[in-house]
Amino acid sequence: NDNEMSIAPPVGAMSNYLSRLMSSRKFMGLRELAGKVVKKLPAPVERTARKADEYARGMITGGTLFEELGFYYVGPVDGHDLPQLVAILRNLRDTSNGPILLHVITEKGHGYTPAEKAGDKYHAVAKFNVVTGEQKKGPAGPPSYTSVFSRELTRRAATDNRITAVTAAMPSGTGLDAFAKAYPDRFFDVGIA
Repeated sequence: NDNEMSIAPPVGAMSNYLSRLMSSRKFMGLRELAGKVVKKLPAPVERTARKADEYARGMITGGTLFEELGFYYVGPVDGHDLPQLVAILRNLRDTSNGPILLHVITEKGHGYTPAEKAGDKYHAVAKFNVVTGEQKKGPAGPPSYTSVFSRELTRRAATDNRITAVTAAMPSGTGLDAFAKAYPDRFFDVGIA
């Protein structure tokens, strides 16, 4: 629907193309050759050339922070474009460029309507009807860790206003949905951060 905001920002064809190019053997080889040549130059020139490479790539990709941390940054890449993603992964598989951070953007439940509407229910699923998305619970057994945790945390929060709950886009999967209803001002969902 064009009127609804997508959870994940759109990743353009240009970003995918640049990521594929920057992960290619030719680019990596050219970059490695340039690095070897620059190492033979005086130290200030070498540092300047290295920084220029990092910042030029950072301006194109936005990965300057990761470059500063010592990662070779590639992305962002559309995680739903599997042929493109596989090509980039193949390019990066055999590189000796040190730690690599591949920034892949996906949308929770992409392409499966029940999961798009209620993504938190699809982190870990029981048996479910693929057509309707309705989950079928198994026979009752002993209480789950999640339900015991949820009940006890909510009970203790009634007498201790310092208790705060934080979840990463899984309020029902972690049992914090009950806490959120009881104490909305002390509940924080930080997404998948």
